[in-house]
Amino acid sequence: MTHKRSKRQRQASFLRTVRKVHRYTGVALFVLFMIVGVTGLLLGWKKNSGGYLLPESQRGTARQLADWQALALLEARALHLLDSLAPQLDPAINRIDVRPDKGMVKFTFKEHYYELQLDGATGQLLSFRKRRSDLLEQIHDGSIVDKLTGWSFFKLLYTSIMGLALLVFTLTGFWLWYGPIRMRKM
Repeated sequence: MTHKRSKRQRQASFLRTVRKVHRYTGVALFVLFMIVGVTGLLLGWKKNSGGYLLPESQRGTARQLADWQALALLEARALHLLDSLAPQLDPAINRIDVRPDKGMVKFTFKEHYYELQLDGATGQLLSFRKRRSDLLEQIHDGSIVDKLTGWSFFKLLYTSIMGLALLVFTLTGFWLWYGPIRMRKM
């Protein structure tokens, strides 16, 4: 009987330790988990936000790339349009997203959150809108800190801490549920 009681006491002690780890980790990372949760929720809804978080992809006139202008011409057109619409914005291109199925090419930029969508065949401006989802993504993964400070390590550190914390919460949360069940069976 004493052997069983000491095993039960060890189990209870372990459960108390797990509860402390769960509680203190939660208290320490509460704000970060709120940020990840809220931004993750918003990112999940970005394509269903009516164009508020992520501008809706417009349709151009031609689906065949053979009917399109050369990419270099479309790039020059995008930079000219950016300069005329918002000369204060940096023209450094981050990404060119070619969408043949929509007849459209999308330009995003390194230093701001605006995008230009052009008709691939005519070079006509289809959309010039803010991509709020890019800012949300940078907040979600911590890369906003690297961008603002010029660092290159914060995103890796942040995502490692958050990933490990999620694993700790999953394991300790499971044990907080299963531990008492196991103790009752003893």
